[in-house]
Amino acid sequence: MSDPVRIPPRVPDKPRIPDEASERRLFEIRREDESKGIVKGAGVRPAGAPFPMASVETGYYGIPLLKEPSWTWEIPLYFFVGGAAGSAAVVGAIANYTGADRKIVRDARWIAAAGSVLSPALLISDLGKPSRFLNMLRVFKPQSAMSVGVWTLLGFSTAASATVFAQLLSDRYGPSFPVRLLENAGEAAALTFGLPFSNYTGVLIGASAIPVWNKNVGNLPIHFGMSGLSATVGLLELMGSHRSRALQMLGLGAALWECWEGFHLESRREPALDPLRHGASGTVTRIGGLLSGPVPAALRLMTMFSGKRRSNSLRTAASLSAVAGSLLTRIAWVHAGRVSARDWKLPLEIGRASD
Repeated sequence: MSDPVRIPPRVPDKPRIPDEASERRLFEIRREDESKGIVKGAGVRPAGAPFPMASVETGYYGIPLLKEPSWTWEIPLYFFVGGAAGSAAVVGAIANYTGADRKIVRDARWIAAAGSVLSPALLISDLGKPSRFLNMLRVFKPQSAMSVGVWTLLGFSTAASATVFAQLLSDRYGPSFPVRLLENAGEAAALTFGLPFSNYTGVLIGASAIPVWNKNVGNLPIHFGMSGLSATVGLLELMGSHRSRALQMLGLGAALWECWEGFHLESRREPALDPLRHGASGTVTRIGGLLSGPVPAALRLMTMFSGKRRSNSLRTAASLSAVAGSLLTRIAWVHAGRVSARDWKLPLEIGRASD
């Protein structure tokens, strides 16, 4: 039997002692980072390291650093329907509490109820299976915008449906204590859930790593909320030919806010916001912004100096513009998110992908 082979013990590599050249290079890197905010020097990959080369040019294993949203057409429509429905519940409840025209209250409740049915249907259609929607209800995570949003959707849908059901019972069989109790409780709950439901989607997309969304995390919720309010006012005026001063002021206020939002986005010259100004996504964004802000604002201001007949025509045109602008705004933001994720090098000023 031969003697076993003796393997010499592995001598650990001597630690590298920094010299004057390496210290000078480190100082240059720090100065470059402070002045330009980016270091273009190549990194170091230790020999035999288990991880691949990853860089802003090649990504990770050739995969881009950000993944495009996989949402289908249902999601921007869900954003639009949810925004209008949530705002309608708020407008209907306040109109009822202040003793406004009962037809406005009824129409607002019907818009909210229709949205409470269409919203989960659109979300489930995008998810592919009803079980996936139900799985989202297994837990509640306050730190997750998606988890809070789906529970808000559930609460809003239940409340808005209960309110319009109680209204139908009251119209058909007359008012009674149980019906009034259901109606009042449902309306209060619809108001409570309707306000966050109208703008939570702005929080949802803002709380992501996609640059164009993340850079607007502070203004997206109120932007979506005002867009939803504008659509609600437009739908109410188109449904019942409502010409109340309150609706006119709500529509004008929402349009003026959208004008400010458009100016705010155009005035910021950040590379990450280029999808909102260039290419197909930029075109849709600007068209949606015009139809949501300047066009309805100008038309509503013109009604103040017009006769009754012309005023009604102008308000109808403003309503159509506001509804179309609200829908295009949601489509534009989702499309801009796709372009921004594809242009994962853009915030680093390395280049821009085409639409």
